[in-house]
Amino acid sequence: MMKTKNNSAKTLLMGLVVIAVLAVLSVGAEAIANSASSLSIMLAVLKKATVYALLAVSMNLLNGFTGLFSLGQAGFMLVGAYTYAILTIPAAKRAGVYQYYDGGVVKFSIPEVFSGVLGESIGPVVGMVLTLVICGLLAAFFGWLIGLPVLRLKSDYLAIATLGFAEIMRTFIQFEGFAPLTNGSNTLRQYTTFKHLYPYVIVVGICILILVLLINSTYGRAFKAIRDDEIAAEAMGINLAKHKMMSFVISSFFAGVGGGLMAMYMSSVQAKGFTSAMTYEILLMVVIGGIGSISGSIIASFLFIGCSEWWLRFLDDPANNIGGLSLLAPGFRMVVFSVFIMIVVLFFRRGLMGDKEFPDLFRRGKRQKKGAAGK
Repeated sequence: MMKTKNNSAKTLLMGLVVIAVLAVLSVGAEAIANSASSLSIMLAVLKKATVYALLAVSMNLLNGFTGLFSLGQAGFMLVGAYTYAILTIPAAKRAGVYQYYDGGVVKFSIPEVFSGVLGESIGPVVGMVLTLVICGLLAAFFGWLIGLPVLRLKSDYLAIATLGFAEIMRTFIQFEGFAPLTNGSNTLRQYTTFKHLYPYVIVVGICILILVLLINSTYGRAFKAIRDDEIAAEAMGINLAKHKMMSFVISSFFAGVGGGLMAMYMSSVQAKGFTSAMTYEILLMVVIGGIGSISGSIIASFLFIGCSEWWLRFLDDPANNIGGLSLLAPGFRMVVFSVFIMIVVLFFRRGLMGDKEFPDLFRRGKRQKKGAAGK
Protein backbone atom coordinates (compact mmCIF):
# COMPACT_ATOMS: atom_id res chain seq x y z
CA MET A 1 0.00 0.00 0.00
CA MET A 2 2.83 2.40 0.92
CA LYS A 3 4.59 1.61 -2.37
CA THR A 4 1.40 2.38 -4.32
CA LYS A 5 1.06 5.75 -2.58
CA ASN A 6 4.69 6.60 -3.31
CA ASN A 7 4.26 5.68 -6.98
CA SER A 8 1.12 7.84 -7.20
CA ALA A 9 2.88 10.80 -5.61
CA LYS A 10 5.83 10.36 -7.99
CA THR A 11 3.49 10.13 -10.99
CA LEU A 12 1.63 13.25 -9.86
CA LEU A 13 4.84 15.24 -9.42
CA MET A 14 6.27 14.14 -12.75
CA GLY A 15 2.95 14.86 -14.47
CA LEU A 16 2.80 18.40 -13.09
CA VAL A 17 6.37 19.03 -14.23
CA VAL A 18 5.55 17.74 -17.73
CA ILE A 19 2.44 19.95 -17.89
CA ALA A 20 4.48 23.00 -16.83
CA VAL A 21 7.13 22.28 -19.48
CA LEU A 22 4.51 21.76 -22.19
CA ALA A 23 2.77 25.00 -21.20
CA VAL A 24 6.05 26.90 -21.59
CA LEU A 25 6.71 25.22 -24.95
CA SER A 26 3.19 26.09 -26.10
CA VAL A 27 3.86 29.76 -25.38
CA GLY A 28 6.98 29.54 -27.55
CA ALA A 29 5.10 27.71 -30.31
CA GLU A 30 2.40 30.38 -30.30
CA ALA A 31 5.01 33.14 -30.54
CA ILE A 32 6.61 31.39 -33.53
CA ALA A 33 3.23 30.89 -35.22
CA ASN A 34 2.29 34.54 -34.74
CA SER A 35 5.62 35.77 -36.13
CA ALA A 36 5.39 33.80 -39.38
CA SER A 37 2.19 33.96 -41.43
CA SER A 38 3.07 30.66 -43.14
CA LEU A 39 2.85 28.90 -39.75
CA SER A 40 -0.47 30.41 -38.70
CA ILE A 41 -2.22 27.10 -39.32
CA MET A 42 0.12 25.42 -36.82
CA LEU A 43 -1.60 27.12 -33.89
CA ALA A 44 -5.04 25.89 -34.93
CA VAL A 45 -3.71 22.36 -35.48
CA LEU A 46 -2.04 22.28 -32.05
CA LYS A 47 -5.21 23.47 -30.32
CA LYS A 48 -7.41 20.92 -32.07
CA ALA A 49 -4.92 18.08 -31.57
CA THR A 50 -4.65 18.92 -27.87
CA VAL A 51 -8.43 18.69 -27.46
CA TYR A 52 -8.58 15.45 -29.44
CA ALA A 53 -5.83 14.00 -27.23
CA LEU A 54 -8.15 14.30 -24.23
CA LEU A 55 -11.07 12.83 -26.19
CA ALA A 56 -8.98 9.88 -27.38
CA VAL A 57 -7.65 9.14 -23.88
CA SER A 58 -11.17 9.34 -22.40
CA MET A 59 -12.42 6.89 -25.04
CA ASN A 60 -9.42 4.63 -24.44
CA LEU A 61 -10.36 4.44 -20.76
CA LEU A 62 -13.63 2.83 -21.80
CA ASN A 63 -12.69 0.85 -24.92
CA GLY A 64 -9.07 0.04 -24.16
CA PHE A 65 -8.77 -0.28 -20.38
CA THR A 66 -12.26 -1.56 -19.48
CA GLY A 67 -13.13 -3.44 -22.66
CA LEU A 68 -16.48 -1.71 -23.25
CA PHE A 69 -17.09 -0.94 -26.93
CA SER A 70 -18.85 2.44 -26.88
CA LEU A 71 -19.55 4.80 -29.78
CA GLY A 72 -21.34 7.55 -27.88
CA GLN A 73 -18.45 9.96 -27.55
CA ALA A 74 -19.90 12.54 -29.96
CA GLY A 75 -23.10 12.66 -27.90
CA PHE A 76 -21.25 13.49 -24.68
CA MET A 77 -19.10 16.02 -26.55
CA LEU A 78 -22.30 17.63 -27.85
CA VAL A 79 -23.65 17.95 -24.30
CA GLY A 80 -20.39 19.55 -23.16
CA ALA A 81 -20.15 21.90 -26.15
CA TYR A 82 -23.70 23.21 -25.82
CA THR A 83 -23.43 23.51 -22.03
CA TYR A 84 -20.30 25.60 -22.38
CA ALA A 85 -21.71 27.83 -25.11
CA ILE A 86 -25.03 28.43 -23.34
CA LEU A 87 -23.42 29.34 -20.02
CA THR A 88 -20.71 31.67 -21.37
CA ILE A 89 -22.47 33.88 -23.93
CA PRO A 90 -22.29 37.44 -22.53
CA ALA A 91 -25.66 38.80 -21.42
CA ALA A 92 -25.45 41.77 -23.79
CA LYS A 93 -24.99 39.46 -26.81
CA ARG A 94 -27.74 36.94 -26.04
CA ALA A 95 -30.44 38.91 -27.85
CA GLY A 96 -28.40 38.73 -31.05
CA VAL A 97 -27.61 35.02 -30.69
CA TYR A 98 -31.13 33.96 -29.64
CA GLN A 99 -32.76 36.42 -32.02
CA TYR A 100 -35.75 34.14 -32.69
CA TYR A 101 -36.32 33.23 -29.03
CA ASP A 102 -36.30 36.53 -27.13
CA GLY A 103 -32.73 36.18 -25.89
CA GLY A 104 -33.15 32.61 -24.65
CA VAL A 105 -34.09 31.32 -21.20
CA VAL A 106 -30.59 31.70 -19.71
CA LYS A 107 -29.92 35.38 -19.04
CA PHE A 108 -26.48 35.27 -17.40
CA SER A 109 -22.88 34.36 -18.23
CA ILE A 110 -20.77 32.49 -15.68
CA PRO A 111 -17.48 34.23 -16.70
CA GLU A 112 -19.22 37.61 -16.31
CA VAL A 113 -20.52 36.65 -12.87
CA PHE A 114 -17.01 35.75 -11.68
CA SER A 115 -15.43 38.80 -13.32
CA GLY A 116 -17.72 40.95 -11.20
CA VAL A 117 -16.51 39.18 -8.05
CA LEU A 118 -12.83 38.42 -8.78
CA GLY A 119 -12.03 41.15 -11.30
CA GLU A 120 -11.60 41.26 -15.07
CA SER A 121 -8.23 39.50 -15.11
CA ILE A 122 -8.93 36.41 -12.98
CA GLY A 123 -12.72 36.17 -12.91
CA PRO A 124 -13.36 35.15 -16.55
CA VAL A 125 -10.70 32.42 -16.37
CA VAL A 126 -12.19 30.98 -13.17
CA GLY A 127 -15.63 31.18 -14.75
CA MET A 128 -14.52 29.35 -17.90
CA VAL A 129 -12.79 26.58 -15.94
CA LEU A 130 -15.84 26.17 -13.69
CA THR A 131 -18.06 25.98 -16.77
CA LEU A 132 -15.86 23.21 -18.20
CA VAL A 133 -16.35 21.29 -14.95
CA ILE A 134 -20.11 21.78 -15.29
CA CYS A 135 -19.85 20.48 -18.87
CA GLY A 136 -18.18 17.35 -17.58
CA LEU A 137 -20.67 16.86 -14.73
CA LEU A 138 -23.69 17.19 -17.03
CA ALA A 139 -22.15 14.76 -19.53
CA ALA A 140 -21.38 12.39 -16.64
CA PHE A 141 -25.02 12.60 -15.51
CA PHE A 142 -26.19 11.60 -18.99
CA GLY A 143 -23.54 8.85 -18.97
CA TRP A 144 -24.95 7.49 -15.73
CA LEU A 145 -28.51 7.77 -17.06
CA ILE A 146 -27.70 5.99 -20.31
CA GLY A 147 -25.40 3.50 -18.57
CA LEU A 148 -28.21 2.10 -16.40
CA PRO A 149 -29.85 0.21 -19.29
CA VAL A 150 -27.08 -0.08 -21.92
CA LEU A 151 -24.22 -1.40 -19.77
CA ARG A 152 -26.08 -4.68 -19.53
CA LEU A 153 -25.31 -5.11 -23.21
CA LYS A 154 -21.99 -6.30 -24.60
CA SER A 155 -19.80 -5.82 -27.65
CA ASP A 156 -21.61 -4.67 -30.81
CA TYR A 157 -24.95 -4.25 -29.03
CA LEU A 158 -23.42 -1.76 -26.58
CA ALA A 159 -21.80 0.12 -29.48
CA ILE A 160 -25.12 0.39 -31.34
CA ALA A 161 -26.97 1.56 -28.21
CA THR A 162 -24.43 4.29 -27.41
CA LEU A 163 -24.31 5.36 -31.05
CA GLY A 164 -28.10 5.72 -30.90
CA PHE A 165 -27.74 7.92 -27.80
CA ALA A 166 -25.47 10.31 -29.70
CA GLU A 167 -28.00 10.62 -32.54
CA ILE A 168 -30.87 11.13 -30.08
CA MET A 169 -28.99 13.95 -28.32
CA ARG A 170 -28.37 15.67 -31.65
CA THR A 171 -32.07 15.46 -32.50
CA PHE A 172 -33.20 16.71 -29.08
CA ILE A 173 -30.92 19.73 -29.19
CA GLN A 174 -32.33 20.77 -32.57
CA PHE A 175 -35.93 20.14 -31.41
CA GLU A 176 -37.98 23.33 -31.54
CA GLY A 177 -39.36 22.77 -28.05
CA PHE A 178 -35.87 23.14 -26.54
CA ALA A 179 -34.90 26.03 -28.84
CA PRO A 180 -35.20 28.80 -26.16
CA LEU A 181 -32.34 26.96 -24.40
CA THR A 182 -30.33 25.44 -27.26
CA ASN A 183 -31.22 27.89 -30.07
CA GLY A 184 -32.60 24.97 -32.07
CA SER A 185 -30.87 24.37 -35.37
CA ASN A 186 -29.29 27.83 -35.26
CA THR A 187 -25.66 28.45 -34.35
CA LEU A 188 -24.47 29.37 -30.85
CA ARG A 189 -21.66 31.94 -31.06
CA GLN A 190 -19.98 34.93 -29.40
CA TYR A 191 -19.26 33.01 -26.20
CA THR A 192 -16.07 33.38 -24.16
CA THR A 193 -13.04 31.32 -25.26
CA PHE A 194 -9.38 30.77 -24.44
CA LYS A 195 -7.45 32.93 -26.88
CA HIS A 196 -4.06 31.27 -26.35
CA LEU A 197 -2.73 27.73 -26.67
CA TYR A 198 -1.30 27.24 -23.18
CA PRO A 199 -4.71 27.15 -21.35
CA TYR A 200 -5.72 24.24 -23.60
CA VAL A 201 -2.46 22.47 -22.75
CA ILE A 202 -2.87 23.02 -19.01
CA VAL A 203 -6.52 21.93 -18.84
CA VAL A 204 -6.00 18.87 -21.06
CA GLY A 205 -2.76 18.00 -19.28
CA ILE A 206 -4.43 18.04 -15.86
CA CYS A 207 -7.34 15.94 -17.14
CA ILE A 208 -5.03 13.33 -18.67
CA LEU A 209 -2.93 13.28 -15.50
CA ILE A 210 -6.07 12.51 -13.47
CA LEU A 211 -6.84 9.65 -15.87
CA VAL A 212 -3.29 8.32 -15.55
CA LEU A 213 -3.57 8.32 -11.75
CA LEU A 214 -6.94 6.58 -12.01
CA ILE A 215 -5.65 3.86 -14.35
CA ASN A 216 -2.67 3.20 -12.07
CA SER A 217 -4.92 2.95 -9.00
CA THR A 218 -6.82 -0.06 -7.68
CA TYR A 219 -9.83 1.04 -9.72
CA GLY A 220 -7.71 1.02 -12.86
CA ARG A 221 -6.50 -2.50 -12.12
CA ALA A 222 -10.13 -3.56 -11.65
CA PHE A 223 -10.98 -2.04 -15.06
CA LYS A 224 -8.18 -4.03 -16.68
CA ALA A 225 -9.30 -7.23 -14.93
CA ILE A 226 -12.81 -6.74 -16.33
CA ARG A 227 -11.34 -6.19 -19.80
CA ASP A 228 -9.23 -9.36 -19.64
CA ASP A 229 -11.81 -11.74 -18.17
CA GLU A 230 -15.13 -10.72 -16.63
CA ILE A 231 -15.75 -14.10 -15.02
CA ALA A 232 -12.34 -14.19 -13.35
CA ALA A 233 -12.73 -10.54 -12.24
CA GLU A 234 -16.08 -11.29 -10.64
CA ALA A 235 -14.62 -14.36 -8.93
CA MET A 236 -11.94 -12.10 -7.43
CA GLY A 237 -14.66 -9.97 -5.83
CA ILE A 238 -14.84 -7.13 -8.35
CA ASN A 239 -18.32 -5.64 -8.67
CA LEU A 240 -18.76 -5.66 -12.46
CA ALA A 241 -21.78 -3.35 -12.60
CA LYS A 242 -20.22 -0.79 -10.27
CA HIS A 243 -16.87 -0.63 -12.07
CA LYS A 244 -18.38 -0.60 -15.56
CA MET A 245 -20.63 2.27 -14.56
CA MET A 246 -17.71 4.10 -12.97
CA SER A 247 -15.60 3.78 -16.12
CA PHE A 248 -18.53 4.87 -18.32
CA VAL A 249 -19.34 7.92 -16.18
CA ILE A 250 -15.70 9.02 -15.88
CA SER A 251 -15.18 8.65 -19.63
CA SER A 252 -18.37 10.67 -20.22
CA PHE A 253 -17.15 13.39 -17.84
CA PHE A 254 -13.92 13.95 -19.71
CA ALA A 255 -15.70 13.70 -23.07
CA GLY A 256 -17.96 16.52 -21.83
CA VAL A 257 -14.92 18.61 -20.85
CA GLY A 258 -13.44 17.87 -24.27
CA GLY A 259 -16.69 19.00 -25.87
CA GLY A 260 -16.47 22.30 -24.02
CA LEU A 261 -12.89 22.75 -25.22
CA MET A 262 -13.98 21.85 -28.75
CA ALA A 263 -16.61 24.59 -28.56
CA MET A 264 -13.84 27.02 -27.60
CA TYR A 265 -11.72 25.90 -30.52
CA MET A 266 -14.54 26.15 -33.08
CA SER A 267 -15.81 29.55 -31.77
CA SER A 268 -19.35 28.53 -32.79
CA VAL A 269 -21.45 25.44 -32.10
CA GLN A 270 -24.12 23.73 -34.16
CA ALA A 271 -25.52 20.28 -33.43
CA LYS A 272 -25.20 19.01 -37.00
CA GLY A 273 -21.39 19.21 -36.70
CA PHE A 274 -21.27 16.52 -33.99
CA THR A 275 -21.98 13.49 -36.16
CA SER A 276 -21.03 9.85 -35.70
CA ALA A 277 -18.05 10.51 -37.99
CA MET A 278 -16.48 12.48 -35.13
CA THR A 279 -16.70 9.41 -32.88
CA TYR A 280 -15.15 7.25 -35.59
CA GLU A 281 -12.23 9.69 -35.87
CA ILE A 282 -11.58 9.43 -32.14
CA LEU A 283 -11.85 5.63 -32.27
CA LEU A 284 -9.39 5.61 -35.15
CA MET A 285 -6.91 7.61 -33.06
CA VAL A 286 -7.27 5.09 -30.24
CA VAL A 287 -6.65 2.16 -32.59
CA ILE A 288 -3.69 3.83 -34.33
CA GLY A 289 -2.06 4.79 -31.04
CA GLY A 290 -2.72 1.47 -29.35
CA ILE A 291 -5.75 0.22 -27.46
CA GLY A 292 -4.76 0.44 -23.81
CA SER A 293 -2.01 3.06 -24.21
CA ILE A 294 -2.45 6.66 -23.08
CA SER A 295 0.83 7.70 -24.73
CA GLY A 296 -0.33 6.09 -27.97
CA SER A 297 -3.63 7.99 -27.94
CA ILE A 298 -1.83 11.31 -27.47
CA ILE A 299 0.70 10.61 -30.23
CA ALA A 300 -1.99 9.39 -32.64
CA SER A 301 -4.11 12.49 -31.99
CA PHE A 302 -1.32 14.85 -33.04
CA LEU A 303 -0.35 12.65 -36.01
CA PHE A 304 -3.97 12.35 -37.17
CA ILE A 305 -4.80 16.07 -36.94
CA GLY A 306 -1.37 17.12 -38.28
CA CYS A 307 -1.59 14.87 -41.34
CA SER A 308 -5.24 15.45 -42.15
CA GLU A 309 -5.26 19.22 -41.69
CA TRP A 310 -1.72 20.51 -42.23
CA TRP A 311 1.16 18.38 -43.53
CA LEU A 312 -0.68 16.86 -46.48
CA ARG A 313 -2.54 19.97 -47.61
CA PHE A 314 -0.17 20.50 -50.54
CA LEU A 315 -1.70 17.37 -52.15
CA ASP A 316 -4.99 19.24 -52.62
CA ASP A 317 -3.45 21.91 -54.85
CA PRO A 318 -3.46 21.03 -58.58
CA ALA A 319 -0.68 23.59 -59.08
CA ASN A 320 1.72 21.15 -57.39
CA ASN A 321 1.35 18.50 -60.12
CA ILE A 322 4.66 17.54 -61.72
CA GLY A 323 5.32 16.47 -65.28
CA GLY A 324 1.80 17.00 -66.55
CA LEU A 325 0.27 14.54 -64.10
CA SER A 326 -3.20 15.32 -62.83
CA LEU A 327 -3.17 13.31 -59.62
CA LEU A 328 -3.23 16.23 -57.21
CA ALA A 329 -6.69 17.70 -56.71
CA PRO A 330 -8.94 18.82 -53.85
CA GLY A 331 -9.48 15.85 -51.54
CA PHE A 332 -6.44 13.87 -52.71
CA ARG A 333 -4.75 14.33 -49.33
CA MET A 334 -7.45 12.17 -47.73
CA VAL A 335 -6.65 9.40 -50.20
CA VAL A 336 -2.98 9.50 -49.21
CA PHE A 337 -3.92 9.79 -45.55
CA SER A 338 -6.15 6.69 -45.84
CA VAL A 339 -3.25 4.75 -47.36
CA PHE A 340 -1.05 5.88 -44.47
CA ILE A 341 -3.64 4.60 -41.97
CA MET A 342 -3.82 1.25 -43.77
CA ILE A 343 -0.02 0.91 -43.61
CA VAL A 344 -0.01 1.63 -39.87
CA VAL A 345 -2.78 -0.92 -39.24
CA LEU A 346 -1.02 -3.58 -41.37
CA PHE A 347 2.46 -3.22 -39.85
CA PHE A 348 1.47 -2.20 -36.32
CA ARG A 349 -1.31 -4.66 -35.52
CA ARG A 350 -1.59 -3.38 -31.95
CA GLY A 351 -1.08 0.28 -32.81
CA LEU A 352 2.01 2.44 -32.61
CA MET A 353 2.48 1.87 -28.87
CA GLY A 354 0.51 -1.34 -28.34
CA ASP A 355 -0.36 -1.30 -24.64
CA LYS A 356 2.95 0.31 -23.66
CA GLU A 357 3.65 3.79 -22.29
CA PHE A 358 6.71 6.03 -22.60
CA PRO A 359 8.15 5.00 -19.20
CA ASP A 360 7.91 1.34 -20.28
CA LEU A 361 10.14 2.05 -23.28
CA PHE A 362 12.76 3.68 -21.09
CA ARG A 363 12.70 0.79 -18.62
CA ARG A 364 13.06 -1.66 -21.49
CA GLY A 365 16.12 0.23 -22.75
CA LYS A 366 17.69 0.13 -19.28
CA ARG A 367 17.05 -3.61 -18.97
CA GLN A 368 18.64 -4.22 -22.36
CA LYS A 369 21.73 -2.22 -21.33
CA LYS A 370 22.01 -4.15 -18.07
CA GLY A 371 21.66 -7.45 -19.94
CA ALA A 372 24.39 -6.44 -22.39
CA ALA A 373 26.66 -5.39 -19.52
CA GLY A 374 26.08 -8.72 -17.74
CA LYS A 375 27.21 -10.65 -20.79
